[in-house]
Amino acid sequence: MEAGIHYIPRTIEPVLQAAAGEFPAVVLTGPRQAGKTTTLKHLFGATHDYVSLEAPDTRELATADPRAFLRLHKPPVILDEVQQTPDLLAYVQEAIDEHRERNGQFVMSGSQNLLLLQHVSESLAGRASVLRLLPLTLREWGGVPSRPLPWQHPPQSSAPPQLTELTEPDALWRYLLRGGFPGIASSGQESWLRWHQSYVQTYLERDVRAVRQVGDLQTFQTFVRLVAARSAQLLNMTGLANELGLSLNTVKAWISVLHASYQIALLQPYHANVSKRLTRHPKLYFTDTGTLCYLVGLRDPLHAMRGPMAGAIVETAVVAELLKTYLHRGEEPRLWFWRTARGSEVDIVVEDQMELHPVEVKAAATPRPGMANGIRAMRRTLLGATNARAPVVRPGWVVYTGRSVAALGDDVVALPLPLL
Repeated sequence: MEAGIHYIPRTIEPVLQAAAGEFPAVVLTGPRQAGKTTTLKHLFGATHDYVSLEAPDTRELATADPRAFLRLHKPPVILDEVQQTPDLLAYVQEAIDEHRERNGQFVMSGSQNLLLLQHVSESLAGRASVLRLLPLTLREWGGVPSRPLPWQHPPQSSAPPQLTELTEPDALWRYLLRGGFPGIASSGQESWLRWHQSYVQTYLERDVRAVRQVGDLQTFQTFVRLVAARSAQLLNMTGLANELGLSLNTVKAWISVLHASYQIALLQPYHANVSKRLTRHPKLYFTDTGTLCYLVGLRDPLHAMRGPMAGAIVETAVVAELLKTYLHRGEEPRLWFWRTARGSEVDIVVEDQMELHPVEVKAAATPRPGMANGIRAMRRTLLGATNARAPVVRPGWVVYTGRSVAALGDDVVALPLPLL
């Protein structure tokens, strides 16, 4: 978070504290600027020293003489941006094993998934709890970080003032346009535009090259914008390769870069023991609607609300909210989509406690019973499947951009996006 911005409580706080009490090391990963450093300092700043490995001289010592570095910065300590010195983790393991009975010795953060987790699994297996922090959820932004999901507790028509404000279309679309990064959650238009411009440039120049060597950054930037235009769609890597004149392997590698750096999420189709053939392509989503809107050139809430990408933006927001909510609880998200070869589909299928919760997403502000047709088709299909081990299929939810909770028949409920 930027200096001067008040701290926003995060859902992950009790999870981090519990992990520090159970493991010698805790590793917090996620995209840049998601609030990792701020959260760790808030929770552990009074009990742990803080060291940033972004500083060249600090990084040089940690690389050249890791044992001397760890003698200088004895635990308990916060090691920020530890992906800058991955070889240091082997010496962290050595320091942990000297006092294995002490939990919470090392609290570390890092921004790149693939490289960092590879070194953590090699050096700190069984010694570290790995957690992920993404940009703000709506519940965090609204000041209710522990609020349950609607299928875990009946949704309330009332909400904190910030979330109630978002049931107004203009306010909601301004929020979607800005996105959930803490540093711009309450900023004005010019500020968030400059922020996203800087973020995308920094991401391309730093994180991409750190994860994988990309020779032509201009082509990669074009690729990222094309991917953004396909958020909430089936991922067709062959089509992307043909459009850019790239090899399929290159496109696969670049998709893995976006995934490794937490810019995108991929939802696989839900498979059940049914006779109908389901599609096998994943659906792609950006993890922040602000990044998505910036990349596709949207600068005005009205244009976003009335434009051709309105549905994709709202669906991306719902997937991102669910993904972040589960991750910030320290839980693995179990999200799919459902689509048959005949065209029946449900945007999101959430598995929670051996129950399936179908979720349809609509950009419309007026709820109608027909919005739940896909949910009804899925329930008929899956409830008719003969699989005793299959999860229980619940009635489902239609998340939309309106103001109130409404019944759509067959126990399907229409739910305003801010109350998800």
